[in-house]
Amino acid sequence: MHTTLHLIPVSLSEAPAKQWLPADAQSMASQIDVYIAENAKTARAFLKLIGTVKPVQEITIYTLSSKTQDGEIQQWLKQPGHEGRIGLVSEAGCPAVADPGAKVVMQAHLMGIRVIPWVGPSSILLGLMASGLEGQRFAFHGYAPVNGAERVQQLKQWEQQSAKLGQTQLFIETPYRNQAMFQSLVETLKPSTRLCIARALTSEQEWIQTRRISEWKKQTPPDLDKQPTLFLFLA
Repeated sequence: MHTTLHLIPVSLSEAPAKQWLPADAQSMASQIDVYIAENAKTARAFLKLIGTVKPVQEITIYTLSSKTQDGEIQQWLKQPGHEGRIGLVSEAGCPAVADPGAKVVMQAHLMGIRVIPWVGPSSILLGLMASGLEGQRFAFHGYAPVNGAERVQQLKQWEQQSAKLGQTQLFIETPYRNQAMFQSLVETLKPSTRLCIARALTSEQEWIQTRRISEWKKQTPPDLDKQPTLFLFLA
């Protein structure tokens, strides 16, 4: 029996599973009884949402953290569940994309385990698709610095990189700091730079707008407080 690692996307919002997870992916996820996740509680919530063949409380969930050693991951991968399947899920969206699950995938490759990615939501790709910005060349940076001066310097560096390479810059912020980040962007970036705000993707509060900085300055700031938001810009 060959072991397979299945990369199962999870929701970005409270939208029904049928809106963001294809039926075949949902069916496969429901049959897997060994999972690797950052948080067992949220993983169980996902499994309850999609429905499982085996009772959720009987499904094994290994907890992945930044401190998890490669040797421990290897031991998990040596103990697959039904038909040799192991599932990997993220806290939101696609596992291993801007996500610590990538090191699980690397260990699977090193061990000769087949890796199977399943289709589902990625805030990075959804935001890029809807932005109208450069989709051939782009870079995702994770988080910008929290310190004000360092943040301004970093934004300027990303803007220079964007102009030099014709490259869309993408990043996120802790939701309660979204408004401050928006303000930093409109105060720091050049008037001609195009900025896209992609808020609460796939939810009822989804809101996506792309404007030049000069145009954003003339508008009432969008309500981004405590809502997951992706920021994208192109100089």
